Amino acid sequence: MEILTPTDELWPFILALTVSGLIAGYLAGAFGIGSGAVLVPVFYQMFTQLGIDEAVRMHLCVGTSLAIIVPTSIRSYLSHLKRGSVDQELLKSWAIIVPSGVVLASLRSIYISGAGLRFIFVIVAVIVGIKLLFARESWRLGDDLPSNPGKSIAGAGIGFISTFMGIGGGVMNNTFMTLYGRPLHQAVSTSAGLGVLISIPGTIGYIIAGYLANIEAGVLPIFTIGYINLLTVIFIIPLTVIAVPFGVRSAHALSKRQLEIAFGLFMFVVAGRFAYSLLG
Repeated sequence: MEILTPTDELWPFILALTVSGLIAGYLAGAFGIGSGAVLVPVFYQMFTQLGIDEAVRMHLCVGTSLAIIVPTSIRSYLSHLKRGSVDQELLKSWAIIVPSGVVLASLRSIYISGAGLRFIFVIVAVIVGIKLLFARESWRLGDDLPSNPGKSIAGAGIGFISTFMGIGGGVMNNTFMTLYGRPLHQAVSTSAGLGVLISIPGTIGYIIAGYLANIEAGVLPIFTIGYINLLTVIFIIPLTVIAVPFGVRSAHALSKRQLEIAFGLFMFVVAGRFAYSLLG
């Protein structure tokens, strides 16, 4: 298997990574999504071209995405926090339960195929997209967030599923909070903080999972630790961090409905891309 390809073949992917890094950072600030929903599909294309084994390709995409989300989510969270729109009480109540779900999912990822991870990505993205594009004000489960144990179960579930997708939890938390009557702007801001609770333990978990999987030498690309490719992380992080503040400004400038439509369409694009890869 080839790990490296000629430079002229890599330029399109370098350009794609650059553009995707900037877009991912922008969307992280605008939607509190942690950037993984943008980066995972791009990584999948790049690692496919590089000849990465199908058995570990999606795992590498997810783990690398989570590592990149760490600084991006921190930057986005701090930016939203300055505007006073973060639900700090919710984040505090999830400080233990969300990382617990993340760690469990990271270790379980060893036993899930790449196709299985892509299938999870598609299902969640479609559900979230439908809710955002076609939701009515009457689509609510309650007038406020549930008390425990319901709130804890939701937090653990968000952390668990988001870790399989390589995302910061925003796509699920935005849906959860708005279904319980919280404003979308507050949900977006809080999701940025949730990304911190998911990405840090998720990164550690995918490093450990990669080692526990006992992957043969040469199957993963160079400069990879566990399921984290350090070269990709180093390249993308500065781009996402630069773009985050612009996304935050857009989030607070757009109306609720504009945010819903933009986010919903984005989710369908992501779901379509992975659905196509499953058919192939």
